[in-house]
Amino acid sequence: MKIHEYQAKEILRRFNVPVPKGRIATTPEEAQAIARELGGAVCVVKAQIHAGGRGKGGGVKLARSPEEARARAQEILGMQLVTHQTGPAGQKVRRVLVEQGCDIARELYLGLTLDRDSSRLTLMASSEGGVEIEEVAAKHPEKILKTAIDPVVGLSSFQGRKLAYGLGLGKDVANRFVEFARALAVAYERVDASLAEINPLVLTKGGDVLALDAKINLDDNALFRHPDLAAMRDPDEEDPRENEAKQFDLSYIALEGNIGCMVNGAGLAMATMDIIKLAGGQPANFLDVGGGADAKKVTAAFKIILGDTHVRAVLVNIFGGIMKCDVIAEGIVVAAREVGLRLPLVVRLEGTNVEKGKAILAQSGLAITSADGMRDAAEKVVAAARQQAAA
Repeated sequence: MKIHEYQAKEILRRFNVPVPKGRIATTPEEAQAIARELGGAVCVVKAQIHAGGRGKGGGVKLARSPEEARARAQEILGMQLVTHQTGPAGQKVRRVLVEQGCDIARELYLGLTLDRDSSRLTLMASSEGGVEIEEVAAKHPEKILKTAIDPVVGLSSFQGRKLAYGLGLGKDVANRFVEFARALAVAYERVDASLAEINPLVLTKGGDVLALDAKINLDDNALFRHPDLAAMRDPDEEDPRENEAKQFDLSYIALEGNIGCMVNGAGLAMATMDIIKLAGGQPANFLDVGGGADAKKVTAAFKIILGDTHVRAVLVNIFGGIMKCDVIAEGIVVAAREVGLRLPLVVRLEGTNVEKGKAILAQSGLAITSADGMRDAAEKVVAAARQQAAA
């Protein structure tokens, strides 16, 4: 689960990770009042959306007085902020973080995530702060320093110092950096995060180490342990179809193609999207209905797929193991009739009771195209989508 920058900083404060003073505002008047509380000096007004690149999109502005903070908030609030992570449609800004300014001496990067190869949490640091870390990894991989954290011992002081000296920090600042990194590691573990990024991590001219920006992603599977963190979910920042899918225990991710996909099993869903692309098409979504789908679940899945106005054809790819093909075929027929399906529908069934399932589809009287094998299914649905788009 993604959360906003201001929420990430609330979490960091709980674990004594240094962050600038600031509060959230939803109106220009609130922004002005917060700037005045911060001393009326230079502050920063930052758009709060679930995307990076806000500064380049005009969502981060300096203000040198409370009145200017009000004006900057007026410009940002309500804007459709477009960044490289939002897509061309952008994301509406509903709140801003008004934060005290600081005298920056250096900008660094600090990140923490799980390295699945080593099965260890890995702390990453770089002297290239304020820059997209993917860009640094691609152009200057030698500038990314890493250390694996022992799950029993935690982040050791010597590991933190090694990173600090690798970044060229002096002794006093290095000690503050180590304290910062250890507190971040504790926060990551305690809240069951899947990612924590401080970019930039700044060294001030006064020698302080601060999280100028913060990004924390939380593990959805652990949210039952953290109801306070689960309450940080912002539905306005999520695709409404993805929110609807969660209500029916469906795994759905919207993509940018025009071929709707309904599959059982994450691996098969990934393979289905791959073979659609191999056939020259573009999947409109990832949708895994799971192993226990019934007519109600299939109907919900169809409605979510058809909620995407870009979809021109639908592919149902089911392997009947736990779930029998005749049961899923009955669900497809019920769902297609209930939603009044008008788009081309290609169905590939394989596994338990496959012949019964195909017979149910053939006798339904619906315009369903049956496919033999994944390649056949992909080629048929791509051709159908092209024909539908040209109509």
